[in-house]
Amino acid sequence: MNEALLRSLTPNVLGILVRRGADFAAAEDAVQEALIEAVRVWPADPPRDARGWLVTVAWRKFLDATRADTSRRRREDRLDEEPAPGPAPTVDDTLQLYFLCAHPSLTPSSAVALTLRAVGGLTTRQIAEAYLVPEATMAQRISRAKRTISGVRLDRPGDVATVLRVLYLVFNEGYSGDIDLAAEAIRLTRQLAAAIDHPEVAGLLALMLLHHARRAARTAPDGSLVPLAEQDRGLWDTAAITEGVGILQAALSRDRLGEYQAQAAVAALHADAPSTEETDWVQIVEWYDELIGLTDNPVVRLNRAVALGEADGPRAGLAALAALDPALPRHTAAVAYLHERDGDLPAAARLYGEAAHHAQTLAERDHLTRQAARLNTAMSHRPA
Repeated sequence: MNEALLRSLTPNVLGILVRRGADFAAAEDAVQEALIEAVRVWPADPPRDARGWLVTVAWRKFLDATRADTSRRRREDRLDEEPAPGPAPTVDDTLQLYFLCAHPSLTPSSAVALTLRAVGGLTTRQIAEAYLVPEATMAQRISRAKRTISGVRLDRPGDVATVLRVLYLVFNEGYSGDIDLAAEAIRLTRQLAAAIDHPEVAGLLALMLLHHARRAARTAPDGSLVPLAEQDRGLWDTAAITEGVGILQAALSRDRLGEYQAQAAVAALHADAPSTEETDWVQIVEWYDELIGLTDNPVVRLNRAVALGEADGPRAGLAALAALDPALPRHTAAVAYLHERDGDLPAAARLYGEAAHHAQTLAERDHLTRQAARLNTAMSHRPA
């Protein structure tokens, strides 16, 4: 059973039903039912034309649901003639579906859920497990999202930046349940890149590949976090790095810089360095300056301060951090790190402990606690 093929066909089949006159919500339900039927039937009787089979079955499911709905009796005359089975139309509505599922009227969480279901072909159960919420909760979220966009036409232009933010949110969820959301985000971004020639789409794909390439080295066998400086770079996926750098270089050559291209450039410099000490920190600071010019994001300023601490010394980084809001996520951890680099171990140990109390994840909290314990142990063994 080729689950990847099913997922790749989902947006095109959904678009065909909508163009035939089905409203988005009903069409999406029908496509999901057709996917379930395919899982049941295809292993024993695979179709010659997978997309045509899905279109035919999904349309029948839609007609059955429409006829069963007494409030839609008047629409039966228009829908009663079922198109003959055969090759499906070649019109590809994938790009429009991306725009629709990332509609500005949806909350980020609803847009993510709808994108994973309508474009990604995931089931509600899979999405719920990936986001660690009850299936009923996720079903309600998806239903509300479909109702919200029920009147939006499929052929209207959308906002690429909104779609990219949604895909980036999916990527950052990483892995949980039986679905690897990072890999799913890469697959969907590849699909989007095939549908639209846009340098920022390429930039996001490059960024995902470069980050994903380091995944195997980010955690120890016991699940604890491994900082970049301590990662075994032999575990990095060199093929993904090579692909990401190639995609990034092609995007940058178009001279239409965007935030994802700039972030990917930072990731590429990290991926290219044999060690933390040999990293081109000066160029990384320059790329963060470009990012600040594009977004002026305080988190980017925090990352720039840490990079500046590597390029010009920890005191330069501490001075840059002093100008930022201490309430920023990971601000205290960054100050602790630069104090340690500067040799002030008592301050660093105390700040690592404080940062652990504000950590956003259990793994991050444990890592910061271990950092504080490491320094306290080191100080206890120093001569008086």
